[in-house]
Amino acid sequence: MAGIRLLDRDKLNACVQCGMCLASCPTYRELGVEMDSPRGRIHLMKLVQEGRLEPDGLFARHMSQCLGCRACETVCPTGVPFGSLVDAAKAVIEQNRRLPLMTRFVRNLAFRHLLPHQARLRLLGVLLRRMERLGLFALAKRVVSGRLREALQLLPDLSAPPFGPGDVAATASVGARRGRVALFWGCVAPVLLPNVQQATVAVLRAYGYEVVVPEGQTCCGALHLHNGLRADAQALARKNLAAFDSTGYDAIIVNAAGCGAALKTYQELLRGTAEEGCANRFHAQVNDLTEFLAPLTAPPQSAALKETVTYQDPCHLAHGQRIRSAPRQLLKAIPGLEFKEMPDAERCCGSAGIYNLLHPELSRRLRQEKIDHATASGARVIVTANPGCQLYLQAGIREKQLDVEVRHLAELLVRVYATRPGG
Repeated sequence: MAGIRLLDRDKLNACVQCGMCLASCPTYRELGVEMDSPRGRIHLMKLVQEGRLEPDGLFARHMSQCLGCRACETVCPTGVPFGSLVDAAKAVIEQNRRLPLMTRFVRNLAFRHLLPHQARLRLLGVLLRRMERLGLFALAKRVVSGRLREALQLLPDLSAPPFGPGDVAATASVGARRGRVALFWGCVAPVLLPNVQQATVAVLRAYGYEVVVPEGQTCCGALHLHNGLRADAQALARKNLAAFDSTGYDAIIVNAAGCGAALKTYQELLRGTAEEGCANRFHAQVNDLTEFLAPLTAPPQSAALKETVTYQDPCHLAHGQRIRSAPRQLLKAIPGLEFKEMPDAERCCGSAGIYNLLHPELSRRLRQEKIDHATASGARVIVTANPGCQLYLQAGIREKQLDVEVRHLAELLVRVYATRPGG
């Protein structure tokens, strides 16, 4: 049985089956099935690790239904690293199954020939914008169904001009220079949400930092890791370590919670390899945008922001990186802004990478719960710190035709602290 060594016995045995995780698990709350709870999934992993269960069928189904939100880690009294366990379980499944030809083709196209290649993604962005201008997406949404329709529903307004790594080009700081940071560019989000990337650069500049985008960087590997493609994730990690292997940065900044959580696991992903030392140094430099900015003295304000906002905690920021106060601190410091705390702000919005495409019904239920909580707060703007959450919530807001905006935190900060978002 290939790949069983990936299931770490010590990590599995750390679970004492206490059940503290049940109330925090979205799939258990929605489905009420023990095998769709963290402790239930760990029990299945133990059976596979002991050779008493094959890693197919029932095992694959229950692992696939996990969102990977890691909310269980926040409440676990024994510190079970469930995120790494479920990623390992999916890698075991991947090594022991044979997917249909078309599924293999689509996965190979997306994971190996698109996501790791920025130039191809930028070309895709150009094509998507032209198709939107021609009205092809509106037509397609009326005639297609299934996962393709779900994917089309996620596409945002593509009228914003592209903003690529070349547009940054060692952008100088504004005002007194504090230092120099490297920006992790990512893959899909910059294509679909160029304003977020543009705002991030402008805010960092306003805080006094020169911004550079190192060449040679690639996708963080989160989607690969969460879909069982561990070797692919390791290969991408090695490329990113090589691209950022410099002592000339004060920090490596990430504005996507999912990417940041993945980058901070390179230590574990490459443990025991020749790159382990480099991964340790890399880990020490990686900062989410919010955790980097929150301790700093804010630059002079160029505007007040008369908005009522609430904040949605991205799972991989709140649970994966344990960053909760920094985004709220930045929001509450904005002049004119009224902050409303959202009920159950740390619950998953249902996006979870490509989970919304693989399990659309359950994902939509979680999204609607999140939107209901956000609107109950009375806020007109939902703020998040992860592009995946932003895209998915925007799609839900459009579907319900609500008068509510969904914005990345950088898009608010740029309106307060920077007058020239493009530099």
